[in-house]
Amino acid sequence: MSTEEVSVSPTAPTAPTAPKPPVPGPRSSSENSGAGRGEPARPGHRFDIDLLRVICACSVIIGHVGGECMAAVDKSAQNGRAVYWTGLFLDSVTSWAVPMYFAIAGWAVLVGAPPRNGRTLRTRSLRMIIPVGIWSAVYLAWGRWRDTNDAPTSKLALDAAFGTVQPAFHLWYFYAHVPLILMLGFVMLLKAGKRPWGVVAALVVIAAGPTAFGDLAELTGWDVPRFGWQTGTYSLVYAVIGALLLSLPATARRHRGWWLAGALVALAAVLWSQDRIHFVIPNASILVAALSVCVLFAANGVRIPERVRPALGKLTDAGLGAFMFHVLLLKTLAPSFISAEHGWLGAAGAVAALAVLTVVPSFAVSMLWGRLKLRRFLG
Repeated sequence: MSTEEVSVSPTAPTAPTAPKPPVPGPRSSSENSGAGRGEPARPGHRFDIDLLRVICACSVIIGHVGGECMAAVDKSAQNGRAVYWTGLFLDSVTSWAVPMYFAIAGWAVLVGAPPRNGRTLRTRSLRMIIPVGIWSAVYLAWGRWRDTNDAPTSKLALDAAFGTVQPAFHLWYFYAHVPLILMLGFVMLLKAGKRPWGVVAALVVIAAGPTAFGDLAELTGWDVPRFGWQTGTYSLVYAVIGALLLSLPATARRHRGWWLAGALVALAAVLWSQDRIHFVIPNASILVAALSVCVLFAANGVRIPERVRPALGKLTDAGLGAFMFHVLLLKTLAPSFISAEHGWLGAAGAVAALAVLTVVPSFAVSMLWGRLKLRRFLG
């Protein structure tokens, strides 16, 4: 999920209310605009991107429900055709969510709310790093209590500090997100005539870390953790192109249907690829990229009615926390719902129930700790 703190939309559309939606423009952060607290937003607030962020968070959770189905049949239709295809569909129909998070993160840094100085970038990074550290500890303790950790807790904790995400597999995104916003933010500060030496030092560590850790292991023979604070080329491309596409004028209402039709075609291609070539399909796949672009254009600039904006703001604020928390619920509940023996109706009913019982409480709990002023610690 971007989970970029800037409310600029990683981690549900409504119909346009005006014949000609306005061209989207940069918007302020949720902290400054009041969005998510029931307060009026400043002009330029991108509620359409808020909407994308909420859908992304829900989509990631639903995609993980699909992953539980695939695990139940060991990724093979021969072990349960209905559960296999249900899981494959859920994973495929939500495969655009993580690329969209990267696109939103790029838009936030490059267009929506460029950093003012190195301190701004540090603050944004810490809003990711602190919750990741706390939730990593929570998931490690949870795994130890359930006896599901596959290594000593102390070793897993050391690995997590440098980029290995077990048992909190979903937190991998943040190890890519933080270097991404540092890199893009540095470019924006340099363009503005700033000299953020602290950011330079962080980027040097990120760039040199993998080689340095490999050399240390070679020289000492130690079991050195993998250095995973890295962002891939594909995530950088999604961020840059996402910034471009999200800054375009709003998609005309008469064209949204065509983009949705394109999304259906791309979804069919993703399903085919996941079944015939590789599961899980890489985020860098051109098929996933095509699906992501179609969804982006279908939602870009969509008008959000005034009456639902306060609720949307609250859901947007809660999205990061829901993403952090949901795997606890999902892994606890899934064995009671998902079985390879289910038929088509049973599989559909099971995933629907599991999705609701994971998505709704995750957002509710996140809203609760938001009210308790714990958002900076728990996301």
